[in-house]
Amino acid sequence: MESQATTSFSDNFDVDLVVKVLSHTLFSPFFVFLIPVFYLSQGSKFSDGTVLYPSIYYAVISTFWLVKWCSKVYRNQGGVFSRPEKLDWCEQTVLITGGASGVGKLLAHTLAARNVTVVVLDVNPIDTDNHDITFYKCDVSNWESVKKAAEKVVSEVGHPTIIVNNAGVVQGKLLVDLTPEDINQTFGVNTLGHFWTLKAFLPGMLTQKTGHIVSVASVLGYVGTAQMLDYNASKAAIISMHESLRYELDKQYKCPNIRTTLVCPGHILTPMFSSISFPPNAVHKFLMPSVAPVTIVKKVIAALDEHQSQIIMTPFWTHFMPYLRHLPSFIRDFIQAASGADYSMANFVKVSGRRKEEGPVNGGK
Repeated sequence: MESQATTSFSDNFDVDLVVKVLSHTLFSPFFVFLIPVFYLSQGSKFSDGTVLYPSIYYAVISTFWLVKWCSKVYRNQGGVFSRPEKLDWCEQTVLITGGASGVGKLLAHTLAARNVTVVVLDVNPIDTDNHDITFYKCDVSNWESVKKAAEKVVSEVGHPTIIVNNAGVVQGKLLVDLTPEDINQTFGVNTLGHFWTLKAFLPGMLTQKTGHIVSVASVLGYVGTAQMLDYNASKAAIISMHESLRYELDKQYKCPNIRTTLVCPGHILTPMFSSISFPPNAVHKFLMPSVAPVTIVKKVIAALDEHQSQIIMTPFWTHFMPYLRHLPSFIRDFIQAASGADYSMANFVKVSGRRKEEGPVNGGK
């Protein structure tokens, strides 16, 4: 049931590709700067429209990128004329929850290929022959399970310097159809798992006063959609937890060098959401594309490599979701209807994270 990759240009042509091209041309200060310079070199005066208007536009977009850069520098206590030190991967121990499948598995294998020490916590073993990956069976929704696994990890591998809270599960049911076991599993894995992992491993980071915590949430933590109540609420809790943790590390623990990165992706092409359905029209596919796991992994590794706190939102459309609730209700409802979000789970089948009482998918067929 896993989504199949496509290779044709039309299938891969979407708004993210357009934004990427524009960011290196029309919205790039370095590119725009060449326009007035070109006309000045041809004898035009600065007061001419061909020079004046591009110069004004250059000043506007330069201000935008400058403010964005200053915000990032301020958040990470950096200097105006200094760059943060690159991460020394040879000295890192990366702990990944839910690392036996999906994005977590790809991240574990990618880092292990760099000879990085990787620890995977999951209820299922990870399929790998890489000796740099160490697996510990652990139910992250259970504090005692996490506590026991943490003791083994610290004694056998060492204190993790990077924590990637990635484990997740989705039920895909209407509210009245959710059983107490469903709700407990959703919040246990998606929310409490983050708390238990941090409670077990954060003290080691606080001692060293450095590290990096990656919290994988979802753009659905910012918006509401039908048949996803428990999942969306669990991810909203992670977004709030990330923000509070940042201030707790800065103000209370005095550990600003422990970085925090929040990942809020849209639909990822992994088995967990393989049976989700979207409107088949080309406009939806262009404006709201799904994202490949490798894209998430690249962005996470880049954030870790920079050793800077940040928020990763991808694809491009996800950047607008935090502001959706501030729009007039009729505009928001129009966008919601056009996205098909309230009907995308109509034929959903739970593939990953199935409990024993749920049995195999389709009765094992």
